[in-house]
Amino acid sequence: MGYQLKNEKLAVHIAGVGEQYRGARFDWSGFITEVTLLEGKHSFCVPESPVPGKGTGGAGLCSEFGIDKPPGFSETPVGGQFPKLGVGLLTRLTDCEYRFFEEYPVSPFEVEVEEASLNLVRFRVQPEDCRGYAVRQFKTVAIEGDRLTVRYELHNVGKEPIYTEEYCHNFFGIDHRPVGPEYILKFPFEPAPWADREETMAGLVFGAGEVRWSRTPDKPFYFRLPGFDGRRNPWMWELLHLPSGAGVRELSQFPVSSAAVWGEGHVISPEMFIEVNLAPGERKTWERVYHFFTNYSKIL
Repeated sequence: MGYQLKNEKLAVHIAGVGEQYRGARFDWSGFITEVTLLEGKHSFCVPESPVPGKGTGGAGLCSEFGIDKPPGFSETPVGGQFPKLGVGLLTRLTDCEYRFFEEYPVSPFEVEVEEASLNLVRFRVQPEDCRGYAVRQFKTVAIEGDRLTVRYELHNVGKEPIYTEEYCHNFFGIDHRPVGPEYILKFPFEPAPWADREETMAGLVFGAGEVRWSRTPDKPFYFRLPGFDGRRNPWMWELLHLPSGAGVRELSQFPVSSAAVWGEGHVISPEMFIEVNLAPGERKTWERVYHFFTNYSKIL
């Protein structure tokens, strides 16, 4: 069933914990599967893969902690467990390095819904100690006007420090229109993109703070950006669909440790990473704020 947030501007669907997603990668709480801008009935969220059963199960706005290496993984023996924040205790299957796409067995954390209304839902992920690693997590999803806010709070209640990163995999495809020349991805600065493999940037056109697509991609595209101080800009990125004038901006205000953009022919996913370093007893909070709009010329 999940949770439905709705006001005069937005309708947002949030999956029930473990209903939409039960994998080892994305945060099970606050898993946003759809955002609809009621003016024009524009939809924004799409699945990671349009083919059922393919991909790692992502959809809409879903966050991930520790894509490169979760806390405690290095010292976990084969057959032992390590914590994946927002998910649970995962079992290490081999002596290979951590791979985010691996289907590790999951013993999920207990998640409670503390508060729910038409404008807000708040989740609490209970800590479970794993060799001294333990984090209590709160996640609040709220709407006000045409803005959606996701607020995170982490409290290190264990004996070991927590060093990780968080980002939101924003799986966007406005009105399910295919990626191509109809879209523009904008940044409030001149991006300096790079990629491990140049072919992942094929078909992308960079210039004047914009990314455009010369054609609909037939393969995944991907590029990275250096970190930047998101507090110095009024917004971090903006995705615009030209024919409809509908778009979304991320208005978050925090230091971005690194950034990336991933996508395929049906999806564009800007990813802004934030570092999370918590000594025992410490807390950290941050917000991701999204502004959904139409009539683009009127908001300039």
